[in-house]
Amino acid sequence: MNNLHNITTKNKLLIVDDDPDIIIVFKKALENNMYVVDTFTNPLEAISKFKTNDYDFVLLDVVMPEMDGFELYEEIKKIDPNVKVCFMTAYDVNYESLRDIFEIPDIDGTYFKKPFEIEQLIEYLNNELKNFNHTSEK
Repeated sequence: MNNLHNITTKNKLLIVDDDPDIIIVFKKALENNMYVVDTFTNPLEAISKFKTNDYDFVLLDVVMPEMDGFELYEEIKKIDPNVKVCFMTAYDVNYESLRDIFEIPDIDGTYFKKPFEIEQLIEYLNNELKNFNHTSEK
């Protein structure tokens, strides 16, 4: 296994992408690397089931029908302001504007441009979650 995360409990991830093929590939690869993964292809369904402290990390597609990834981000942060979020997109996005609109301090470190290697995502998640202490006391 590549970049096996040294954890005592499995980290739980949520992936929301309207492309079912991406969901299948990411879920399998991440579960093979010691993550527990929930997935949704519909952002409205994802937000309806999202609860505080359920997830350590959320991976969101930017362009989706009914609700884009940034709108979903805002709703998720209302429910759980402590969860870490990363965006992914195949489209060019003006990240400077996003930083201002969505008050994301370091947007450059919180997105992946599709296509990307799953190993890049696993390495990123391992690094981000290594010292992340997601508590329910906030």
